[in-house]
Amino acid sequence: MKVLVPVKRVLDYNLKVRVRPDGSGVDLSNLKMSINPFDEIAIEEAVRMKEGGGGHKAGAATEVVAVSIGPDQAQETIRNALAIGADRGILVKADGEVEPLAVAKILKAVIDAEKPDLVILGKQAIDDDSNATGQMLAALLDWPQATFASKIVLHDNKATVTREVDGGLQTLNVDLPAIVTTDLRLNEPRYASLPNIMKAKKKPIDVKTATDFGVDTTPRLKATKTTEPPKRSGGIKVKTADELVGKLKEAGVI
Repeated sequence: MKVLVPVKRVLDYNLKVRVRPDGSGVDLSNLKMSINPFDEIAIEEAVRMKEGGGGHKAGAATEVVAVSIGPDQAQETIRNALAIGADRGILVKADGEVEPLAVAKILKAVIDAEKPDLVILGKQAIDDDSNATGQMLAALLDWPQATFASKIVLHDNKATVTREVDGGLQTLNVDLPAIVTTDLRLNEPRYASLPNIMKAKKKPIDVKTATDFGVDTTPRLKATKTTEPPKRSGGIKVKTADELVGKLKEAGVI
């Protein structure tokens, strides 16, 4: 079984986002970029399917392919996925911001060529928080989908997916091939060991472009202004419950 995992290059989650002085967007210059955390979880789950970890039978997956869409530097993101345990990578070069619909169209073209049995990707990227690519991809392919997965069990050419919903958990059975998007509690990604990092440098990465797949990545949306959230004002101390109620009324809370 072949598993395809899209991975996105994003600003490292440990860093503070800086807005450009003119409000034209986020300043990423000289900042560390990393693999999107939700996509890292997806890679880990796919590798466990191959190795037999996380409740999966060994050999449930025979090949794990990592795909990234972005600039040349996104090869570093793919190398990260290869160090975790993916077998090979595909970089689709695209400059500038690529919106979720264009990403989904490119991934559909890659999937048509690769013919994977399962596609696992993060439920969202931490830079735009769109939470749309997986759903759009499932619609374009007309494949079943299970989003926000906290557990995946493969059996009889099906996937049983426990997904996190408001107020509880929901379990779905989907026929393969299918699209699954990962939530935080699916697993805890491993640290790539030095030997695996060295091995990853020798694993192949195919380089394509969006035009190779006939996809126009011209943005359909225009960001007019980017601002930081307002700074929180300091709190106050109250001595009695009546004073607390009065302050809440002044603030319009009650």
